[in-house]
Amino acid sequence: MRLRALLDTHSLGLTLLGGDEELDRTVRGVMTTDLRDPSRYLSGGELVLTGLAWRREPEDAERFVRILATAGVAGLAAGEAELGAIPDDLVQACARHRLPLFSVDEKVSFASITEHVVRQVSSERAGDLAAVVDRHRRLMTSGPAGGGPEVVLDLLGSDLDLRAWVLSPTGRQIAGSTLAGAGPELPAEVGARLAGEHLAAARSGRRGPHRITLQGTGAHPLDEGRPSDGSGTTYSLFPIRHGSRDLRQTLLSDWLLAVEADAGDWSEERLDLLHGVTQLIAVERDRRDAARTVRRRLAQEVLELVQTGAPPAEIAARLRVAAPVLLPGLGAAPHWQIVVARVEWEGGDVPGGPVAQSLLEEVLVAPGTSGPEPADRIAVAHTGDEAVALVPLPAVPEEAGDGATDGLHADQLLRTIREPLARGLADDGRLTVGVSASVHSAEGLRGALEEARHARRVAAARPGRVCAAGHEELASHVLLLPFVPDDVRRAFTARLLDPLRDYDRRHRAELIPTLEAFLDCDGSWTRCATRLHLHVNTLRYRVGRIEQLTGRDLSRLEDKLDFFLALRMS
Repeated sequence: MRLRALLDTHSLGLTLLGGDEELDRTVRGVMTTDLRDPSRYLSGGELVLTGLAWRREPEDAERFVRILATAGVAGLAAGEAELGAIPDDLVQACARHRLPLFSVDEKVSFASITEHVVRQVSSERAGDLAAVVDRHRRLMTSGPAGGGPEVVLDLLGSDLDLRAWVLSPTGRQIAGSTLAGAGPELPAEVGARLAGEHLAAARSGRRGPHRITLQGTGAHPLDEGRPSDGSGTTYSLFPIRHGSRDLRQTLLSDWLLAVEADAGDWSEERLDLLHGVTQLIAVERDRRDAARTVRRRLAQEVLELVQTGAPPAEIAARLRVAAPVLLPGLGAAPHWQIVVARVEWEGGDVPGGPVAQSLLEEVLVAPGTSGPEPADRIAVAHTGDEAVALVPLPAVPEEAGDGATDGLHADQLLRTIREPLARGLADDGRLTVGVSASVHSAEGLRGALEEARHARRVAAARPGRVCAAGHEELASHVLLLPFVPDDVRRAFTARLLDPLRDYDRRHRAELIPTLEAFLDCDGSWTRCATRLHLHVNTLRYRVGRIEQLTGRDLSRLEDKLDFFLALRMS
């Protein structure tokens, strides 16, 4: 479609500020951005929508417009919601670069413009995508019961013979084709691998779609009945962007579209078609985010009451309001659990609280729930760099046993999120998570919050990009370790372990691994020698060398404990 047609569509709220002679430019797609340099996401022909958050001083306009003009975008539309009138420096910069500039009425959402453009462009480009857009439009107007992203994926399968899935940043399947014969769900391990590859590619700055071939996937359930040539299955990964700021602010919560096909062989038309589909799914994602506003507000209200020491009766009243929203149709008073997360980026230029909030909304799925969006049965608030999730656990019959309301466990959560998210955090980010025990009353929430925060601090004392700890660890010695000052920690471990490390470097004697195994075997000579595949006399020689170098006696409980703590803190 052409820019002139957009201007003539009054419902889009566009006002032309410059570029009359360029209105016959062809629009090939839409991109929403507030990045100062969005060039790596531009391929030419886009209508760029911006809220102007990138503009910090007048000189920024020239740089931003020059980048857009160099990329060959069709036009720029700036929202009035942030600054009101569009700044003169932006108008002048667009005039210099002959870039058509529109203002967007603050009453019109960027999502509405995106949907309109995708629908019009797609209908001109391919009949099958027009059908996708039309059905998606009906889905959105009919509300949550309309079917969600599955409608779009079904049409990809029926019209283009493509199997596709919408995945969370950890690989959890959010949507997949529901057509008969489309096959079972994507295996969890495959989804996690695809999510990790996508996050790593995005952090490296590579533009999508990202392609990956998984060897041996002919054995997974999706390929039952298909011939296998040993070459594996190729997937193409398309980012579904719903943010417009620094990539780190949305990367850990962005969805992705995984298509079982090699997009490297596709024509430009088919690539454009799939990019259009991602824009449609992004609109659906925005709708779901808007629906979470109530849950976020409820979580914030409960959190403020708990932190300010409000009477339990007041907190209980607020929980009674929250329960029907978080657990629709269940009716029974739930148990509650609290999860605390913190995302930290080097440099401190990206706020961690909103990132952690969006992340928890994607990765926390309440146990025992069902329905199209089980993750919506939690409420997450953020304060500072910390996000706090209020997770309801439905009440269960007494005969189910005490363990039926255990809910989330830190080790299980860590296994789910560690590998993919560590790749998204790359070399400059860190995620730490703490999980409380479940509580069954308002009186227990304050303790649960403190418990989750203590557990997160325990996790923060551990090495690694993604760490988690749970309430069950707070009865252990590990509760004390995070609160040992760093200088004391370093001095203590150096005094005990540096002589052994130096000796290992010079003689390759493996004293440190021997010490770890000896303590892990509770000082049993026979079990330790068996584990290390050593003769007992060789083990005795190594332990004797450890004692000689450190002046400690490993037959004494006190010295064993000191070595154990030093290894834990190192």
